[in-house]
Amino acid sequence: MTSDGSRVLVGVDGCKAGWIAVHRDLGSTPRNPGSTPRNPGSTPRNPGASPSVDIFPSFAALLDTLPPDALVAVDMPIGLPDLSQKGGRGPEALVRPLLGNRQSSVFAIPSRAALYAATDAFTTIEAWYAAHRRASEVAKSSSDPPRGVSIQAFGIFAKIREIDALLIARPQLRSRVFESHPEVAFCRLNGGQAMSLPKKIKGAVSPAGMAERKALLCRHGYDRAFLDRPPPRGAAADDFLDAAVMMLIAARIANGEARPFPDPPLADRFGIPVAIWA
Repeated sequence: MTSDGSRVLVGVDGCKAGWIAVHRDLGSTPRNPGSTPRNPGSTPRNPGASPSVDIFPSFAALLDTLPPDALVAVDMPIGLPDLSQKGGRGPEALVRPLLGNRQSSVFAIPSRAALYAATDAFTTIEAWYAAHRRASEVAKSSSDPPRGVSIQAFGIFAKIREIDALLIARPQLRSRVFESHPEVAFCRLNGGQAMSLPKKIKGAVSPAGMAERKALLCRHGYDRAFLDRPPPRGAAADDFLDAAVMMLIAARIANGEARPFPDPPLADRFGIPVAIWA
């Protein structure tokens, strides 16, 4: 059991089918019960049962399957600004310098008003682009200097709103659902060195970049066979890997080993913490 009593660690990433979660129950019997216990402040390598992976249609559906002491690290922005400033909310500007050539993976989060400017379901590509234009106009009017919304950021607005709505309605979740970022996580697990190879090249998964990250995850306790399995239907291979590294960040948070950027975290106007943990 971890220092805060959490038994289940969960790493989550958004995917086409909803959310992919890699999870592990620390309360299960260890695979090597006769081994010498590791330093409790270190990332657990075989902390219980083998990890599992599942797909959930919504973040609420995922949370509903978990015990109340589960700890979740998710690759999704948490906590939204009323005014978006250059570089993002604060966490983004702090972690980008750590990542070298990988820093473009951290994009600025627009204002809350921009996130909620267009919430209808899109039935046509034309409607999707029209909604993107509306969100960009609102973003420009609520940012300093004025800045629109990238297509990449707009593509995850619905998922950001999912988590945002849950944390507003259920404040008790704020102490066990934490924002992280895969490339920041890989960097921290790699002794502060950013990954040397990109995970994607021109939108396609890079086998060499994936192999580099899998090797690092194996050094932190994953079995290669688990990482090499095909991702569940509705998730891409990089979604699976990102959820896997998020689970290691959940372990670091539970053990008191993770660091928030900034430290201490900021808070949005609803009191939701604003920080990237790694």
